[in-house]
Order: sequence, then C-alpha cells, then structure tokens
Amino acid sequence: MANRGPTYGLSREVQEKIDQKYDPELEGILVDWIIAQCGGNMERPQAGKAHLQAWLMDGTLLCRLINSLYPRGKEPIKKIPDTQMAFKQMEKISQFLKAAEAYGVITTDIFQTVDLWEGKDMAAVQRTLVALGSVAITKDDGFYRGDRSWFHRKAQGNRREFSEEQLRQGQSLIGLQMGSNRGASQSGMTGYGMPRQIM
Repeated sequence: MANRGPTYGLSREVQEKIDQKYDPELEGILVDWIIAQCGGNMERPQAGKAHLQAWLMDGTLLCRLINSLYPRGKEPIKKIPDTQMAFKQMEKISQFLKAAEAYGVITTDIFQTVDLWEGKDMAAVQRTLVALGSVAITKDDGFYRGDRSWFHRKAQGNRREFSEEQLRQGQSLIGLQMGSNRGASQSGMTGYGMPRQIM
C-alpha cells in the first residue's frame, strides 16, 4: 500500500469496510498452520495484517504451502525462485492461486494477486487460506499437517441409488409433503374474468 496515496470519500469507506472483515484471531491460526505445514523452520511474523502481508508477499511461502499438500514428485509448482523482482514475486502468487484452484478451492474463494501484493484485501487472503485448509482436511490424504480443529471439513455428496422397484413403489404413494389433501375441492370457484355472483 506504500505505492498508493490516501483514499477519500467513497473509496475510503469501501476500504474501511474491507478492513473490518480482517480477523486477527484467524491470522494466528493461519500462521500456525503455514508454519506446521511447511516444516516449521521459518520465522514467525509479528501480529498484524501488515506483517502478515510482508511475510506472504513474495509468494515463496504460498508456493511451499501448496506443494506440501501433494506427494513428493507431484508438486504443482516445480521451481520456486528466490528473487526480489516484483513481477517474479507476483508470478509466484499467481502460480499459487492456479494451483489452489486445481487442488479444489472454488473460484469465489480465491483472492486476486493485488489483494495480497498491495494489501488491498487481506481478508480475502485469509478466506483463500481457510478454504485451502478446509479442502486439505476434506481430502484426508495424509498430507495435511496441523490441528484438525483449525478448519471445517467441507460437505461431501451422499448419492443414493434406488432400484426400479423402489421407484415404482414411490409412484403409487400420495405425497403429503405439501400438507393434507382432505377437503380439497373446486366448489365455489369461478372462471377467470367473470365477476363474482353474490346473492
């Protein structure tokens, strides 16, 4: 955010609303998970979204995070260059986002590169990391490391198969889900467009 000047008016109100969505408690959980998932040999950032942004901004940790969720040799990001060039760092963030989507994070949960790079919407970054953790727990393939209570397991489909006989039996039943069918008649109804006859 150092590259942008102060915001005024409606832009400021929108930015304040976005900033209110950031969860400091969730930040601690996400930092703990990233450290546990990536091997624990990294320095913990200070509390605060500016420090979290600086910690994740070069994209290296994000790439290591997504690679740790795959078996050795099948990592989606083969080369993680250690560079200080801005466009290369943004490219690493973009690679992480593509790999997260391929892993199973839905598109609406994925942040945009500028949300992290410029610090515009760190709450969106949190949402993406939470969604990634939830997908990792749901897959339950043994690559998730950390406390399982940190993220929710995503709901999974429970398809049911019915035989032809069961389907035929269901057709003969009168469905009463909409209520009782007693006393239903059309007496007293008039055709459309005709005036009501009151005598």
